[in-house]
Amino acid sequence: GEALEVTQEVNCVIDFIHGCEDQVQKLKKQKEKGLLYGIPVSIKDHINCKGHISSAGMVKFLGQVKEEDSVIVQVLKSQGAIPFVKTNIPQTMINYDCSNLIFGQTLNPLNHQKTPGGSSGGEGALIAGGGSILGIGSDVAGSIRLPSSFCGLCGLKPTGNRISPSACSDRTFVFAVTGMLGPMAKDVDSLALCMKALLCEEMFRLDPTVPPLPFDDEVRLRDNP
Repeated sequence: GEALEVTQEVNCVIDFIHGCEDQVQKLKKQKEKGLLYGIPVSIKDHINCKGHISSAGMVKFLGQVKEEDSVIVQVLKSQGAIPFVKTNIPQTMINYDCSNLIFGQTLNPLNHQKTPGGSSGGEGALIAGGGSILGIGSDVAGSIRLPSSFCGLCGLKPTGNRISPSACSDRTFVFAVTGMLGPMAKDVDSLALCMKALLCEEMFRLDPTVPPLPFDDEVRLRDNP
């Protein structure tokens, strides 16, 4: 409900992920609760979710409904999270604003005269507006960091290849810098919990190219006392 209110105000959600209710019922039957049990998570447009498009803000992708969840969405679900919406991005995602000709302009919920930043601008706007508590964005040259800064949030671009990038629609681009998926939230503890949940056996099993290194809480606490 809150996500709907926020997007009516700032136009940040492009799609509601169907099957959320089924996911909740599945979770109730699971013996293992998972680190993100019951947490609704918003997902940036270009990250594949089964039964939905990954538009990258481009008309040519509109007819291409994805048949499988990306690795990160599978891992989120295995940890008890409920991916519930997909969020807006600028066309091609190589932009620090957040608009495209399909879904239009996303506004900054803190000031409607301003941009939420990009390219994970829909994520920034939705979380800052109170419509999501945890989101997955992506970053090559600031696409998590800029909207986090513009919207007053915390965001993390992990080390290259730390999280599986498989099944994301921007793989057509070749960059000198490795693009990374990463979490966005209102506080650092949420980012840490999300990273801890993602860096699990399920991730390493689904994508053997990801180094099987769990999240190191001791390093985080030492570097951020």
